[in-house]
Amino acid sequence: PYKQHRIWLSVNIALLLILHTAEYYYPQLAPYSYHSRFDLFFDKTFTLIIAAMLIYYTIKYVRHNYDHEKQQAEEKAAAIKEQNEQLEYLNAEKSKLMSIIAHDLRAPLSNIHNHLQLVTEFALDKHEREMVEADLLKATDNTLTMLSKLLQWSRAQMDGVTVKLSDVNLLDALRNTLEMEMMLAAKKDITLTYHIEPAITVIADTDMLQLVIRNITSNAIKFTQAGGRVQVNAKVEMNECRISIRDSGQGIPFEQQRDIFTLKARSTFGTNKEKGVGLGLVLCKEFVEQQGGRIDFESTPGKGSIFHVYMPIG
Repeated sequence: PYKQHRIWLSVNIALLLILHTAEYYYPQLAPYSYHSRFDLFFDKTFTLIIAAMLIYYTIKYVRHNYDHEKQQAEEKAAAIKEQNEQLEYLNAEKSKLMSIIAHDLRAPLSNIHNHLQLVTEFALDKHEREMVEADLLKATDNTLTMLSKLLQWSRAQMDGVTVKLSDVNLLDALRNTLEMEMMLAAKKDITLTYHIEPAITVIADTDMLQLVIRNITSNAIKFTQAGGRVQVNAKVEMNECRISIRDSGQGIPFEQQRDIFTLKARSTFGTNKEKGVGLGLVLCKEFVEQQGGRIDFESTPGKGSIFHVYMPIG
C-alpha cells in the first residue's frame, strides 16, 4: 500500500545502518569469509551488477506503466472531448432546426390569425365571408403541408444534418412555397411574381431547397415597402440553374454587406417592424453549399437587393 512505502523504506535504512554500525564496532561479528582477492572482487562486482539491473528494470517497469497510463488517460480525454464536440454539434443543429421551424411558421400563422381576426371583428357580407374563408382554408392547407414537411425533415436531421440529393423538378418543388409567399406578400400590398420553366431539373435536397428559397423570399418581402415588387426567376446557365430573388426594398447598407452570410450579421426589423431570428442567411449559405451549390447577392441601399442561388442541373 502507498501509505506503507515510507515506513518500509525507513525500516530498511534503519536495519542497514544498525548492521553496518555493529560491524564497525564489533568486527568479530562479521568474520572475513573470502579465501582470495578474486572472491572479494567477484562478490562485489556481481552484487553491483545485480543492483544496477534491478534498479534499471524497476525504473523501466515503472516508466512503462506510467507512459501506458498516461496514453490511456490522453485517449480517454480525447474520446470525451470528441463526444462533447459531437454533443455540442448536435445541440447546435437542433437549435438551428428549432429556429428554422419558428421562422417558417411565424408568417403563415400570423396570416391565419389575420384572417380569423377579420372574420370576427368585421361584419362581412356573404360574398366577402366566402372569399375570406376560402383564403383561410388555402392558408391553413399550405401551412399544414409545410409543417408536415418541416417536421419530417427535422426528424431526419436530429442526428446531424443529412443531405438527400436527387433530381428535382424546380417548379414542382417551389410552387407551393412561392404560392404561400404570394399570400404573405399580398397582405403587405406587395406584388410577388415568379417565372420558372417547367422543364428545369436540378440536383438538390427538396426540403433544404424549399427552406432556402422560402427564407430568402420572406426576407425580400420583409424589407420591401407596401406597393413594391418581389420577383423570383430561374434560368439555366451552363451546368447550373440560377434562381434569382429580386426585390425593390430598402437594400442592405454597404457596411453590413461583408458580414451578411456570417454570424456577425445583426437581426434587423422589416418595413412593418417584423422581427427576424438572425440565422436565416447563415443557414441558407450552409444549406446551399451542402447541396453542392453556391449563393451570392447584389444590393444597393434604397434600391433593393437580388439574391442568386446557383444549383447544379439534373
